[in-house]
Amino acid sequence: MGAKLENGVVISNDQIAKDIYSMFIKAPNIANSVEMPGQFINLYPKEKHTILPRPISICEVDSKEETIRVVYQVVGDGTGQFAKLKREDEIQVSGPIGNGFDISGDHREHLLVGGGVGVPPLLELSKRLKGNVTVVLGFRDEPYLIEDFEKYGAKVYVATESGKHGSKGNVLDILKQEDIKIDMAYSCGPKPMLKALNSWCQEKDIPVQVSLEERMACGIGVCVGCVCKKKDSGNKDGWSYKKTCTDGPVFMGSDVIWDE
Repeated sequence: MGAKLENGVVISNDQIAKDIYSMFIKAPNIANSVEMPGQFINLYPKEKHTILPRPISICEVDSKEETIRVVYQVVGDGTGQFAKLKREDEIQVSGPIGNGFDISGDHREHLLVGGGVGVPPLLELSKRLKGNVTVVLGFRDEPYLIEDFEKYGAKVYVATESGKHGSKGNVLDILKQEDIKIDMAYSCGPKPMLKALNSWCQEKDIPVQVSLEERMACGIGVCVGCVCKKKDSGNKDGWSYKKTCTDGPVFMGSDVIWDE
């Protein structure tokens, strides 16, 4: 199903942590087209000097209310414009885009690992999974969405670099300390975290799906600015380039070539 473009209407747009905002958007066509957790949308700033859209992961979908939720970080002019939006403001949205997490298997013990702005897309995933869900989240200092995960029945562990909230350290520290039952892992966050988690999972023979946070420009597979290397037995070099935005953003961790 191809990406749709529509004028969404802001339902709410609230700051939930330092530079972090949660926005609910009424966008019927897109809300009813999301096929899997881990897909993303493009949000378009209104100012003409910010031409390119901003790709942002879908945090939650409510098909009955026909809304999508995004949780985003203000890092520049484009996202700064989003933070000023108020209820009933219009915003242009396209999506859903990309291939998300595969939840079609019969796994029952799920581990979700998120870091920073890689945390939000795991929320919709936690809602859809069947079985026991354990969530391990890492933040620099101020956690967010913890109660949302718990609302859907997940057991949540939190690590922060400062140690002010949760355990001091990172997500790998928690995984090494806790005895968590796992038969499938899923993760989104910065590449060093994903790489470390993939190594940990390989040591324990646990499959892991990773959502890559490569820098995207167009978000629709045209600019080829977000390519990553993926193992490819059909290619003479043993690998091929894949576009994170359209081939991903989710790949099996064992298929990604990390040392690049």
